[in-house]
Amino acid sequence: MSARNPRRQSAGDMFPGMPDILTKRPPKAADGEHEARTLDEAITRSLEILDEALASYPIVGTYWLSSGGNDSAIVGHLLRGRYDAVLHVNTGTGIPETTQYVHDVAAAWGDRLHELHPKNSYRDLVLGKVIASTGPNAGERAVWKGFPGPAGHKVMYRHLKDEPLMRFRKSVVGDQGRARKVIYLGGMRWAETDRRFRNAEAIDQDGAIVWVSPLVHWTDAHMREYRARHRCQQDHEHAQHRLCFDGALPLNEVTEHLHMSGECLCLAYAKPGEPDEIALFYPHAAAPMRQLEREAEAVGIKACRWGQKPPGEKDAAAPAGRLCSSCVTVPGQDDLIDQWRDSGLITDEQHAAFTRPA
Repeated sequence: MSARNPRRQSAGDMFPGMPDILTKRPPKAADGEHEARTLDEAITRSLEILDEALASYPIVGTYWLSSGGNDSAIVGHLLRGRYDAVLHVNTGTGIPETTQYVHDVAAAWGDRLHELHPKNSYRDLVLGKVIASTGPNAGERAVWKGFPGPAGHKVMYRHLKDEPLMRFRKSVVGDQGRARKVIYLGGMRWAETDRRFRNAEAIDQDGAIVWVSPLVHWTDAHMREYRARHRCQQDHEHAQHRLCFDGALPLNEVTEHLHMSGECLCLAYAKPGEPDEIALFYPHAAAPMRQLEREAEAVGIKACRWGQKPPGEKDAAAPAGRLCSSCVTVPGQDDLIDQWRDSGLITDEQHAAFTRPA
């Protein structure tokens, strides 16, 4: 889960002093599921959701999906001791510090970690080297060619995130999907985006996978209060990832700079200037993409610019994929570059350079 985009405004955000609740019932919410709760009541409901999933299906493994994002951290922190292992999908495009953070937290908590990798690389997808294996173009045409825009997001998600997770599921349950199922614990919430509001549900069984979203009913206020309660707030030199005491809620430092976990930089839904923002703080993560731009241009691929919509591509619908809540730009969002300037992360001169018209 990523935090680049701000969340849906809650009643508490719009009208200070009012309860922070969802004013409408999400389409897939059970009766009373979106009702106002204190944080402790929300936590109790989260534990009940996992209990319900475990009681309803023949579960043989429960896995926390750790993206390196802030919401993901709360899922793992809340349910420590209740999952069997941690899964982290290393898409091959992300910021290395995020993957290292996931490793560090798993080690600190004594968790077993499975780092998953896609069968087909982002580089091969961009260069058109991944040939369709099914459908009318099987064995003949590439599944994609060029850097993706919105229309290519579904392809990137399927190859970079979904495929490794499906392969791991198969390694656990084999061909016994009816009698053996796994739980994947994610951080989806109705208050995240309009798409999450419409589609997210607490327990969603799909074949041999039971997707469980224990925070689905949490509001932004719940998230803020939980962080304030469990993350180290002392005025001292913090331990790595703010793991300053046993039971501390960790913080991925990448999220402080980019407001997202950075575990996937396919940038299918990039906003203008986003590649430069990434390169400012993490030039080593941007460098391979710049090299790939040169390779794509050299072989005549028109969509040869990372983070730019391919020439002539029409706007596409919101992205498919359970794990990509923040890929779509939210209208009216504060400019991240302004936030950097205001918090002192960049100078006025750097801000001017970023915002200067091309």
